[in-house]
Amino acid sequence: MAKVEIVTSLFEEINKKFKQKSVEVLQHLKSLEASPQKGKLLGTVGGIIIKELKYEGFRFYFITDGSKLKCLGQEALVDLLLRFVRMSDKKHQQQTIGEIKHVLRTIGAGGF
Repeated sequence: MAKVEIVTSLFEEINKKFKQKSVEVLQHLKSLEASPQKGKLLGTVGGIIIKELKYEGFRFYFITDGSKLKCLGQEALVDLLLRFVRMSDKKHQQQTIGEIKHVLRTIGAGGF
């Protein structure tokens, strides 16, 4: 199984935005542990894949190692890490994707 990690700042933003429904949102994000292929591919930066997962009117962006995601055998998925880094609505989608790509280019995956 893959491991899903949610950045602390995003976790706090989800709790503040969704209040009571935050548990349901977090379960939706954690559902990637069972099927890490879910989500729409948005781009790659230096071998790191950026994907989005939709929930109602919001988009949740996560990053993962592109080479490990291609090998979909059970043994390879044990050490796959999916890290949720940002959230946006439809209006701010392109701005958020641009910010994620900028951080990955300048600092790398450790910048989140």
